[in-house]
Amino acid sequence: MNAPLRTGLAALALSLTFAPAWAQTSPDAGSASQGEPVPPPWFEAPLVGTGGEGHTFPGAVAPFGMIQLSPDTDTGCKIRECYAHAAGYRYEDPTIQGFSLTHFSGAGHSDLGDFLMMPVAGDTVPLEPGDPKQPGSGYRSRFSHSREMARPGLYSVVLDDSGIGARLTAGTRVGVQQYVFPKGKAAHLVLDLRSSLYNYPGKTLWSSIRIRADGTITGSRETRGWAPARKLFFAIRPSAPLTGHAFLNKEEKVEYKGFQGPSRGADDAAQLAGRALVAQLDFGMLDQPLEVKVAISSVDEDGAIANLESEPGDFREISNKTTADWDKALGAIPVQGSPAMVKTFYAALYHTMIAPSVFSDADGRWRGPDDQVHAAKGFTFHSTFSLWDTFRAEHPLLLLTQGEQKNADFVNSLIASQQVSPFGILPVWQFHGRETWTMIGYHAVPVIADAYLKGIKGFDPNAALDAMVKSATYGPYGGLDQYMKLGYVPIDKEPEAASKTVEYAYDDWTIARMASAMGKADIAATFEKRAGNWRNSFDAKTGFLRARKSDGSYRIPFDPTAINYGSDYTEGNAWQYSWFVPQDQAGMFKLLGNDAAVVKKLDAMFDFDNSKIDYSHAEDIAGLIGQYIHGNEPSHHVAYLYSYAGQPWRTQERLKQIVESQYKPTPDGLSGNDDLGQMSAWLVFTALGFYPVAPGSNQYVIGRPFLDRAALNLPNGKRFTVVAEGLSDANKYVGKVTLNGKPLARGYLTHGEIVAGGELKFTMSATPNKSWATGKAARPYSMSTATR
Repeated sequence: MNAPLRTGLAALALSLTFAPAWAQTSPDAGSASQGEPVPPPWFEAPLVGTGGEGHTFPGAVAPFGMIQLSPDTDTGCKIRECYAHAAGYRYEDPTIQGFSLTHFSGAGHSDLGDFLMMPVAGDTVPLEPGDPKQPGSGYRSRFSHSREMARPGLYSVVLDDSGIGARLTAGTRVGVQQYVFPKGKAAHLVLDLRSSLYNYPGKTLWSSIRIRADGTITGSRETRGWAPARKLFFAIRPSAPLTGHAFLNKEEKVEYKGFQGPSRGADDAAQLAGRALVAQLDFGMLDQPLEVKVAISSVDEDGAIANLESEPGDFREISNKTTADWDKALGAIPVQGSPAMVKTFYAALYHTMIAPSVFSDADGRWRGPDDQVHAAKGFTFHSTFSLWDTFRAEHPLLLLTQGEQKNADFVNSLIASQQVSPFGILPVWQFHGRETWTMIGYHAVPVIADAYLKGIKGFDPNAALDAMVKSATYGPYGGLDQYMKLGYVPIDKEPEAASKTVEYAYDDWTIARMASAMGKADIAATFEKRAGNWRNSFDAKTGFLRARKSDGSYRIPFDPTAINYGSDYTEGNAWQYSWFVPQDQAGMFKLLGNDAAVVKKLDAMFDFDNSKIDYSHAEDIAGLIGQYIHGNEPSHHVAYLYSYAGQPWRTQERLKQIVESQYKPTPDGLSGNDDLGQMSAWLVFTALGFYPVAPGSNQYVIGRPFLDRAALNLPNGKRFTVVAEGLSDANKYVGKVTLNGKPLARGYLTHGEIVAGGELKFTMSATPNKSWATGKAARPYSMSTATR
């Protein structure tokens, strides 16, 4: 990331107050020849994906932290017009509107941006954000990337219009803002409760703000956005006392206002409630930086205050702890390789450790999908589960990078949500404890099954299996009643029916796998049979997965390239979804004919000429290589399928093509939305040389490495090292593979082999080895060929 790195190092020229944390805490760590500190390889990782289609945010967050304190460059757009601003910040924008407390990392839809604050200097305090095209028209400010710095857990920028220096950091449940105001100018903060991501008139159902006796500012907001009726409370504690304040409700045409309270309409009342609140907080002249500590809670204001007090310390103390936490987390996988690939790898690894995020208060309370308050006992409740995306590689990666307790927290959070759900099913796409019903499938199921099958303890497997079965048999959800009756989802009864059929079948297979491992033979048999339902929607005549109607006929007309919302497929078409049979690729290949036919069809997908096709109407369709769409998840396993057809060298070729065209360590370095870590997890696995095509199989398909050396320091204390001997641009093929010094003739690793520790060694070659891992016995798991 050459240009952003230069801008980050330029921040060193600012005062010590604005020096990056790594320079503050490690002044002697690795001095460069010019005498400058050497930044870690994950320096400015948060900026990767903040431009282009990545939808990431650059601000401060602790690993899996509750607070994502980050700049918003524009929240003025409305709902779908805001797609480019799903994370609040867009690298190409010239102004910062303010700093809010909650953000998604790489989502394809959005909400949040709660409780935006913006510092203002001087005698005039604008209470409207203004027009980004008209400097000085509001409280927003221009900024320059040359005076902006981002690293894990720390963000800083100089607001050019006011001359205010801003720094952000965050702990697990707190955020801290630090503002340096110009000398001789009064300090103010604007707190705008109207601002929100994916905003629209009427989104804020109610909000409130008050000042408590000790000067703590608390309040709340309920919004009708992606998650309906989402309640969030806040607590703000500034380091300097207020010298004045103004609370205003900008709502117009209020039919009924009730009776007049104290202050007779003055704006300095101690409390105000309404639908369009904005606050001016005055601090007078300050001779030191203003620090503003913040916390949130889904429960109540007292919960936010308790969270605020759960992590003592000022900006420097919180920043140093979070920096150390990130350095430990990212440093657990030391790697060697080309500078660009090392930076890309660490940016990806960073983005896999943001969600699912902590969402229970310090006392364990959390608000659930039933809008009631519950208590997490023996675990920390997490939320923000983008399960349609993250079951594929993000959660399998977390099983290797995070300890048993963290992964058990994820599973317990899913189970707890199911147990209090009004519908009695596991989360589909949940954030802040609330269900959004976004995407398809019941993909909490493979997340739980994969964790169980890989030995994660700390949750009740019987309660987990019960939740999984209830989710897979809840007829009103997504055509499941018809699926259970017909063996497929009929398109005349349910949209996106072809995609739902194959995704349900995969989820069913993972239930069967877990039930079998638990000795529940009846459940295993039921769901193993359902796992073959993908066949009921696969048209062997055309070679594509197709949507069928209730009478058994395929819907016509049929265009395998068509992508439309609510059509036969979910965010894709027949080219991508026809390959989604991770539990039985061999069975699907048999319907296509033979290995040669499979390879021919895979090549046709990657080499497809899209010059006469327009996908501009479809969100999330990005990163195209023919009909392979890397910017969206249904394609993510496809390059590895050549190995299932006995041609692993073709997988190696395609992986090189994908990595080189879809990733780079720059703000526009992601070809599609990061989707809460899934795009990044794909890169982490692929760079290491293997990928979990079928979570639940306990296997990882071997691809090819993109790093010279990597060492996974596993949570169990073991180390698994990957070495790529002779890796270069020319040596793109795997010549041979050894595991712990012994030749490895098969094209996959097992989970047990990785967590046992050891060394996986690739010898790279300029020419393909067409005899390695080609035989049927050397190929990865498929249901129809697996030996019992």
